[in-house]
Amino acid sequence: MSGTLSVSLSHRFPGGRTLDLAFTAPIPGVIGLFGPSGAGKSSLLAALSGLFRPDRSAIELGGRTLSGPGLWLRPERRRIGVVFQDGRLFPHLSVDANLRYGLRRASPGRSGPGFDEVVSLLGLAALLRRPVPGLSGGERQRVAIGRALLSRPDLLAMDEPLSGLDAARKDEILPYLARLRGQAGLPILYVTHSRREAGLLCDTLVLVRDGRIAGSGPVAEMLAGGELGERADAVALLDGVVSAHVPERGLSRVEAGGFALVLPLLADPVGARIRVAVPARDVVVLRADGAPPVSSAQTVLPARVRAVRRAGPSVSVAVLEPAEGGGQAILARMTDDSVARLGLRPGVAVVALVKSVALAGEQADD
Repeated sequence: MSGTLSVSLSHRFPGGRTLDLAFTAPIPGVIGLFGPSGAGKSSLLAALSGLFRPDRSAIELGGRTLSGPGLWLRPERRRIGVVFQDGRLFPHLSVDANLRYGLRRASPGRSGPGFDEVVSLLGLAALLRRPVPGLSGGERQRVAIGRALLSRPDLLAMDEPLSGLDAARKDEILPYLARLRGQAGLPILYVTHSRREAGLLCDTLVLVRDGRIAGSGPVAEMLAGGELGERADAVALLDGVVSAHVPERGLSRVEAGGFALVLPLLADPVGARIRVAVPARDVVVLRADGAPPVSSAQTVLPARVRAVRRAGPSVSVAVLEPAEGGGQAILARMTDDSVARLGLRPGVAVVALVKSVALAGEQADD
């Protein structure tokens, strides 16, 4: 499906809170609804899917009218697959049976991904015979996404699907969502208040605040510009291509927007298109005009290595203490290749550069 998703709605809730939301975004692609809790994101998704009827609405998806003056399609006629925060799987059924329930809900004759294709896309083969109560949170969400895909919708709507997961489970499911973005070929509406999720998954970003649309546009422009670009956690997004792997050094090379980037070793094959997020606070700037090197980091700390710890595949954390010794320490996260090139081991003298804007003082607990 191609064209646009066009939404215009207004509603007044008991107590005086109001919604007045309108935007148009291109499809296919991932449209992110981004904003704090209570901004109106989930209400907009519910209205789009037919689960909430506002006072006034006009919604079109790819040229098909879902609501308007005198028209309100029932949820089952909208052909929208919804994935909620809690998955809402059938606990008495196996993973296989939950997925096949989605197939039974597909309209006769509608094309879409087959059972084996969805199982492969979401890595569900090893889970098919498992009962739902024994699944982790990330596994439940993958099954819920698969069930929605197998209903062969015109749009997949996801309401903060990672919000109930811990950091480890989020890291487990994000690669599957990124693969879904690249391979599913259908529009996705993704509700989130996470900049990381928005940056990695979305193509268009719609900012929602206090029941209003605060702005919309391509995700890279939205995250790097305006108020989001001025925040302490601002990031730049670069779309690139994996150009090489150097497994003996635990590194991969990515060509992105004219920049040659070096990343910890990726699982993606050479030639794969990926998106790289570059946090502004992690960029240290050096002059390149022939003058002696001058760093943008004003905090220059003579230190020595106390220890080096593994922090994941191809990544380590160096524990640094003051050069003259002392009980306190700072951490430096880096690739294993950097550890090897610098020859880091306990006792080695180093210099740590820390950007001032990365430092924040907090009152100590009593």
